[in-house]
Amino acid sequence: MTTQSNPSAWQPGVTGGGTLPSGPGGRPAAPSGDGHGPPTGPPTVTIGAFPDYPAAQRVVDHLADNRFPVERTAIVGTDLALVETVLGRLTTARAALVGAGTGAWFGLFIGLLFGIFTVGNWVAVILAGLVIGAIWGAVFGAVAHAMTGGQRDFTSASSLRANQYAVTVEADVADQARQLLGRLNLGGRAAQPAG
Repeated sequence: MTTQSNPSAWQPGVTGGGTLPSGPGGRPAAPSGDGHGPPTGPPTVTIGAFPDYPAAQRVVDHLADNRFPVERTAIVGTDLALVETVLGRLTTARAALVGAGTGAWFGLFIGLLFGIFTVGNWVAVILAGLVIGAIWGAVFGAVAHAMTGGQRDFTSASSLRANQYAVTVEADVADQARQLLGRLNLGGRAAQPAG
């Protein structure tokens, strides 16, 4: 018995020439455009670069106040840095205190749920949930800190910060945006037109 081979059909172990078999999502399609991913939208132009986010925000707000189609703008942060601000020393007692606070909120929530369906003294149910939650939260907070073995004895808050914030608009409305921003002085650098 001979089988007829279809040269355009996919064959395992054969590179090129064949199409991929269809998967759960259907038959895969070739990438559109230049093959480097999905299209990113219309071309944009930078109309200004600012050292902080509030200045860039004021630019977009000014455009919105002047009836500019702000849905065609973007604020782009560049040169991102992760900044971890150390808030203080973390001891086992402080970890227990933070855990007690978190546990108290959770216990209050559970106490309120049970209190709704209680026929008798619902205030006692809510207070019991709050106290039990605080106790267990303190225990878990202290144990979790003790298990780190002194590897991280501080509390901190992390944030992303950009070195510069650029306001971009779609290229076909860039001239309109520049005209609206001509009188606005924010301390930023206006983008120079390409020459």
